[in-house]
Amino acid sequence: MITYIKESIDELKNNVTLPSRAESSNLMVIVAVFSILFALATWGVDSVFSELITIYFNLLIG
Repeated sequence: MITYIKESIDELKNNVTLPSRAESSNLMVIVAVFSILFALATWGVDSVFSELITIYFNLLIG
């Protein structure tokens, strides 16, 4: 386990490069847009299922 941690730290120090500030900002905007779109899609599906369940139980109770 110690060897793994040491190798991981070495990998981070020598082989990982961080993106530029501009690239990070662009990626952040892309992630934010897709997160909002995914949240809206989830809300839409939830709303449809909620309506369908309401209709089903209203017909069942009738």
